[in-house]
Amino acid sequence: MSQPSIETLLIVAGVVLALVVLVAVLLLRDPAATTRRIEAAFRRPPKPPRSAGDEQYYRPYWSR
Repeated sequence: MSQPSIETLLIVAGVVLALVVLVAVLLLRDPAATTRRIEAAFRRPPKPPRSAGDEQYYRPYWSR
């Protein structure tokens, strides 16, 4: 099995370094927005609305 060339390793290291710098800039620019994005990623979606059905709230509960 041959070893990857030094040029390939430098390109991969450069891409990884660029991603780290990009993430650091985004984190340092607005930490509150980053926190909101992380929390939104794990938040459950809202439940879909349900219809009221046959038992409407217009009827008093004692006449049901």
